Amino acid sequence: MIQQKTKVIRTCLRYLSKFAGKQITYAVSVALLAMVCNIAHAEQASEEIIDEASGFKLGGYSSASITAPRKGNTEFNLNEISLLLSWDNNARLKFFGELELERPLSWNENKKFDSKNSYFDLERLYLDYNVSERINIRGGRFLTPAGRWNLLHAAPLVWTGSRPLVTNYLFPAAINGVMMHGSTPVKINGEDQSFEYSFFVETLKDQDKEEDETIYKNVAGAHFKLNNQFNLGLSLATFTEDRPGSPDYRMIGLDFITHIKGWELSGEGFQRFTSSGNDGGSGAYLQSAAPLGNNWYWLTRLETFHKPDVVSGERWVLGVTKRVTPKQLLKMEFIGGSDDFTDTPRGFMGSFAVLF
Repeated sequence: MIQQKTKVIRTCLRYLSKFAGKQITYAVSVALLAMVCNIAHAEQASEEIIDEASGFKLGGYSSASITAPRKGNTEFNLNEISLLLSWDNNARLKFFGELELERPLSWNENKKFDSKNSYFDLERLYLDYNVSERINIRGGRFLTPAGRWNLLHAAPLVWTGSRPLVTNYLFPAAINGVMMHGSTPVKINGEDQSFEYSFFVETLKDQDKEEDETIYKNVAGAHFKLNNQFNLGLSLATFTEDRPGSPDYRMIGLDFITHIKGWELSGEGFQRFTSSGNDGGSGAYLQSAAPLGNNWYWLTRLETFHKPDVVSGERWVLGVTKRVTPKQLLKMEFIGGSDDFTDTPRGFMGSFAVLF
């Protein structure tokens, strides 16, 4: 039932975004941009709207960027305006939803603002049921538990405006299905730690395709994480790309994040195999965030990515990020490497992200 409702809501939103009219979308985009700017220049970030009586919370985030690629025209984009709605009345049942307006405003090659590339995306819509202290059941549309970046990809929560290639091209970002997840305390070498797990399976194939997005089907998998000094994670998944002649894939991934004397080090790596044992694609990244003082951080990221018969390449990202407030990030980065990708071309990228 939840999956069917998700499909209907997504279809309705697509229809509305397509036929509401460019003038209306443009006016809404300008108004929302003004709202975000007011939030960004406020002395303190806005607090979530909370209805104590009902348990509802309303928040969101947004980001804007300017990109100057080595090849092509400079672009300005209001990347997204995302609204987050949750409900929790301290009972067993909880709700979470995320509705995102993608690319509501862009500066095009004609040196004009437009919203022709804007569309609505229902990123998450699910119910959580608490069975016990260590077992929770989730049903609906949720982010795929594969690595760390995919679960924390919101612009105010990540260090760079560009996303690591390996987290974007090898597995589905979200699925419609059921997941069992939870955590349990463990003691290793006398230290208190915790072990997190999640098992998930797709029950309704995604029907909407966005631009060059790859549609997946028959998705199932698990993610395990040991919360300690290195926060080690293991991802396992099986799926098929929904295209003629596509093989079945098996994927394994490792991720970690640690902090050493103020530095943050993190990384992820994934390897896919076809059902016949052939290489199905792979990639990895290693990223560091070094404090410079006054809430400035130096960012370095090295990446490698390979997808048979499609594209392969290496990337490096160098930049600085300013944590203006706990909910506002200013990012500037240079992207280089051996190949160009549509969503992250080589060159300069500056962005500003705000959580409201």
